[in-house]
Amino acid sequence: MNPQDPSAEPTPDLQLEIAHLLLVDVVGYSKLLVNEQIELLQELKQIVRSSESFRAAEARDELIRVPTGDGMALVFFHSPEEPARCALEISRVLQDHPSIRLRMGIHSGPVNRVIDVNEKTNIAGSGINVAQRVLDCGDAGHILLSAHVAEDLAEYRHWQPHLHDLGECEVKYGLRLHLFNLYKDGLGNPQVPEKLRRGRRKHAPAVSVRPITAPRLPRVVLLVALVASAVALVISSLIFLKRVPPTTVARALAPGAKATDGLAAIPEKSIAVLPFENLSNEKENAYFADGVQDEILTGLSRVADLKVISRTSVMQYKAGPKRNLREVATDLGVAHVLEGTVQRAGGRVRVNAQLIDASSQNLSE
Repeated sequence: MNPQDPSAEPTPDLQLEIAHLLLVDVVGYSKLLVNEQIELLQELKQIVRSSESFRAAEARDELIRVPTGDGMALVFFHSPEEPARCALEISRVLQDHPSIRLRMGIHSGPVNRVIDVNEKTNIAGSGINVAQRVLDCGDAGHILLSAHVAEDLAEYRHWQPHLHDLGECEVKYGLRLHLFNLYKDGLGNPQVPEKLRRGRRKHAPAVSVRPITAPRLPRVVLLVALVASAVALVISSLIFLKRVPPTTVARALAPGAKATDGLAAIPEKSIAVLPFENLSNEKENAYFADGVQDEILTGLSRVADLKVISRTSVMQYKAGPKRNLREVATDLGVAHVLEGTVQRAGGRVRVNAQLIDASSQNLSE
């Protein structure tokens, strides 16, 4: 092979996806006899496969299962609710199996699928690495969540009472993760993990601990972040400078409906950022479209008095058949909707965004 010949270098097909990961491992696994390990993993496999969330995702072909030696990783792709529900369902069944002591960790983040030496699909990327760090902080019975997942779930009333802030946990290499503990109705472990208790007992202010930081990003990703931040600034300016006498607007009404139908008022300073459509030829560039949406959401969430709908709530409106934006705004309870497209060619990225006033469907491009 000629090292100077570019055509001789392998060019792996790296497709990044946002995954919602549930990592499970058996506490005290290494202390078991080999026969006991095999029997326990077989029993655990049956318990996990009996989970309703597992079966539903598997039926949609939206689940990857990866053995990890002393447990497994379940990789979902639809919603962060899936691993959380699955963890609770597993915990419920484990009440009848007190000899199996599990701990679980949940995180959402970028991954890519790889084919291992056995020609089976495996997972790599920062998403599963962080999920492993989350898991490492727990004890038997714990269902620990990264702050990223907990914040998404907290947008829903039925999850809020069961998410308990643990603060930061120091993991490998002096990095810190902000964690939440999920427990309800006797499921999960309400105790503070021993690793966090030990950290709280330490009083060493002279020791500096590095926060987890993102790796240095390619120039095109930085460009996307800058463009998305600029879009967020323009959007917030348009919303706040628009002169609307009342502070709220009524929900959009269907033809023939009356204003007395009991529809709630919608704050004028409210917006939903719909998933951006990827117009690039390469499918892997869909990751950039998701990144633009995330950056805009991050920028808008910093604007005081502006109601911003979470990313999880708008994912059902992914680009596809033409969307009725007035109905979308009504469903989400917002006065404005942002939609757009992302197109990448080489090192250049084109972002097109449209801000729609849902009540009139007037737009600013």
